Amino acid sequence: MLKKRTTTNKKPLSPAQIRAAEARYLMNTYRRPTVVFTRGRGCRLYDSGGREYLDFLGGIAVNALGHAHPRLVRVIRREAGRAIHVSNLFHNPYQAPLARKLAEWSGLDRVFFTNSGTEAMDGALKLARAYANAKPQNGGNAKKTRILALENSFHGRTIGALSITYPLKYREPFAPLMPGVEFVRLNDVADLEAKFDDTVCALVVETIQGEGGIFPVSEAFWQHARALATQHDAALIADEIQCGLGRAGRYFAYQKFGAKAKPDIVTVAKPLAGGLPLGAIIANEQFASAFVPGMHGTTFGGGPLICATAMEFLTVVDEANLLANIRERSAELRSGLEKLSKRFDFIRDVRGEGLILGVDLAIEGAPIVSQALRNGLVMNCTHEHILRLLPPFIIRGKDVAEFLAKFEKTLKQRLKVGAATRTKAATSAQPMVLAASR
Repeated sequence: MLKKRTTTNKKPLSPAQIRAAEARYLMNTYRRPTVVFTRGRGCRLYDSGGREYLDFLGGIAVNALGHAHPRLVRVIRREAGRAIHVSNLFHNPYQAPLARKLAEWSGLDRVFFTNSGTEAMDGALKLARAYANAKPQNGGNAKKTRILALENSFHGRTIGALSITYPLKYREPFAPLMPGVEFVRLNDVADLEAKFDDTVCALVVETIQGEGGIFPVSEAFWQHARALATQHDAALIADEIQCGLGRAGRYFAYQKFGAKAKPDIVTVAKPLAGGLPLGAIIANEQFASAFVPGMHGTTFGGGPLICATAMEFLTVVDEANLLANIRERSAELRSGLEKLSKRFDFIRDVRGEGLILGVDLAIEGAPIVSQALRNGLVMNCTHEHILRLLPPFIIRGKDVAEFLAKFEKTLKQRLKVGAATRTKAATSAQPMVLAASR
């Protein structure tokens, strides 16, 4: 006789209970505000109290179609009832079509699927080393193992990706890291030429530096990088984990440099599966052929549910003509930000492409991010003073207008706080001046 199934109707944890449980059980790796987000729809997030927020961070460039996009939800539900995981020891219906689509978008040839962006970066470094090690070594001279990366770069948190990440605050706690890495000054052609020789197996470039503060690579630097990589038979690796797959208003940010200046290897991740974890290494045939069965692998990368969802994301970008929308919304957003920069003298610069934009401040950015959150606006700050904007590809003109209004309100409030602080400081200092004068 079957036992009757019992159900429990436990009340969900309150925000305070959630924060207390996190403080007790999670490793201490993030500083989070007190808000608890429970759901989203389109460009909007909603907290545990039902309050609405305009999301201009997009899960750090992940939620490119916003939240709960109906086409992605439909695919996830369908595939969850079929097969979530079958392992890479067997074929599944979605890896090859997705790989073909990425090859067509990128102009390259072959794909390896990963779980994340940092895993894709590690795999790309392995691919470059495998290619170099398979070739005769410079007439018996030093091995071709050096890797060049750029100052101000950020490539991930695993030891390999961290080794090519520039800021010391990320690297020092985990030293010693992978040897053989040297950093080149961003957009400094002379420095690049001085450090590039036949011992280099790869140059890694973020086409638009994201965590580093939204700094695009210049045309001159990219073209020299391409020429030097070809000359020395090294891999030019484009890290487009944050700026790729449409965010710059093109399929890939490097495509502005022309069809003859393609990288050899590209890494992507963040928006690829619309919020589910998926990354990829995309390479031309020359470098891709360095991997043979048994040399590289992954357990979770490229499962059927996640690849089907990613295929739907790429299809929506094309069918909804989102690249054009990105370019149009970017122009509106930049125009509005540049107008604000003339009214608020602590805005030093507005830069970026498409929907990856940075607002460089002469003051600390964290208080502005906190005030914006209180005003129902989600964004973040990098390098202590650069506000980073990564809204979903689906934003409309009225969303841009709403952002600009809320952002202006936030900046005005910041000015008032700053003025009040200065007045208080001056007032408290006045008696000390009088006492000294006696």
